[in-house]
Amino acid sequence: MNRKIRQWFASAGALRRRLTTFGPYLGAGVKVTHIADDFSTATVEMRQHWFNTNYVGTHFGGSLYSMVDPLYMLLLMRRLGNDYIVWDKSASIEFVRPGKGTVTAHFDLTAVRLEEIRRKTEGGEKYLPEWDVEITDESGELVARVHKVLYVREKR
Repeated sequence: MNRKIRQWFASAGALRRRLTTFGPYLGAGVKVTHIADDFSTATVEMRQHWFNTNYVGTHFGGSLYSMVDPLYMLLLMRRLGNDYIVWDKSASIEFVRPGKGTVTAHFDLTAVRLEEIRRKTEGGEKYLPEWDVEITDESGELVARVHKVLYVREKR
């Protein structure tokens, strides 16, 4: 990771501010409202605006996906450190109900999960951890579910 990028990841607050002003997030109206100091949890939200509303008056599906796209990769990169390669491998989204108003997604990278990833990548083996992220509306109703697969390997 180059020096400038490392500075962006220097603290949870710096990463949160950087992501909130990141072009795709800014353009979609996505706001990172929380990243834990140890990078174990994060929360993002997206309020409904004219620029992220589709033809039928609900949240645009691409914006719903974009709000969850980089978070697990970034949290995992930060928690594992520079000795690992972490990439997004694949993702899918299931739209459960129309989203209106403010929608929210929470991310949790537990110590148990982190240890599992370290154990599975010992000796340079690749590992493809998977997560499901739920996007909910203001009443807590499920709007969409995103399935994420990451690629993780120790650097050689």
